[in-house]
Amino acid sequence: MTRTTWRDYEWELIHGGPQSGTLHMALDELLTQQVGEGRRAPTLRIWEWGEPAVVLGRFQSVRNEVDPEGARKHGMRVVRRITGGGAMFVEPGNTITYSIYAPPELVQGMSFVDSYAFLDAWTLEALRSLGVKASYAPINDITSEGGKIGGAAQSRRFGAVLHHVTMAYDMNPAKMLEVLRIGKEKLSDKGNVSANKRVGPLRQQTDLPRETIIGRMVDTFRERHGLRPGTLSASDLEEAEERVRQKFGTDDWIYLLP
Repeated sequence: MTRTTWRDYEWELIHGGPQSGTLHMALDELLTQQVGEGRRAPTLRIWEWGEPAVVLGRFQSVRNEVDPEGARKHGMRVVRRITGGGAMFVEPGNTITYSIYAPPELVQGMSFVDSYAFLDAWTLEALRSLGVKASYAPINDITSEGGKIGGAAQSRRFGAVLHHVTMAYDMNPAKMLEVLRIGKEKLSDKGNVSANKRVGPLRQQTDLPRETIIGRMVDTFRERHGLRPGTLSASDLEEAEERVRQKFGTDDWIYLLP
């Protein structure tokens, strides 16, 4: 297996309407599998959130990360993704999330550390073109002088690479601290604990609307790597919904590490 370049592939863009947190988790697994099996071209998916959520990493304990009273108070759904990393606090309109589903040849021979920066270089270029002094902090943070903007997580399975990023566009720190147990004592001896890092949402660094930032990101990806429109078919959504019923929406998965 030899390394290829972005331009060796016909990349497709999926950017649909708002979806539930559990459906987003299921779509990540489904699209990774489709790309790995050659049933879908390598894809960039821009997420739209239909509800507030706490997204836990694959190896995190719910009790260590989430204050149940705070989550109930603010209507935050707890979901678990298939990648590792820390917990993410998500609200519709205040978050920019994307996934890349890529052939493994694209990062062949790279360490995980190098592949994170490689797969997000286009994002840094887009943010910098908008006046945001974005940089990469190994292993998986997009950061700036104002604080952490977002974090990446990655998994290599089903014959493909899943790489996704969640960035803060805007945030209510008081609400986040009511929901996430950042800096508080561990309640379980299981699972990875999220790091306590100062967050610098994009809205603090630019007056641009969220949609403008996403538009520049998509344009930058297209200019660098090529990008054509893609779709989720009715059968894709049906299969993702079935994965929600069987896996991602179940307590067995969400509370895999209580």
